[in-house]
Amino acid sequence: MDANLRKAALEYHEFGRPGKISVTPTKQLTNQRDLALAYSPGVAAACEEIVADPANV
Repeated sequence: MDANLRKAALEYHEFGRPGKISVTPTKQLTNQRDLALAYSPGVAAACEEIVADPANV
């Protein structure tokens, strides 16, 4: 790696918010009930509907 690219890469990673990728929810997740609806056990209802009618996805 040449010196200019190395310097630019170090500057790129040094400043701003840590990390490169973030995951943001598409649904409201403000409490334990929201998490239960989104994940286990709530997601089972959505999975059962998909199994019953895959074309409805």
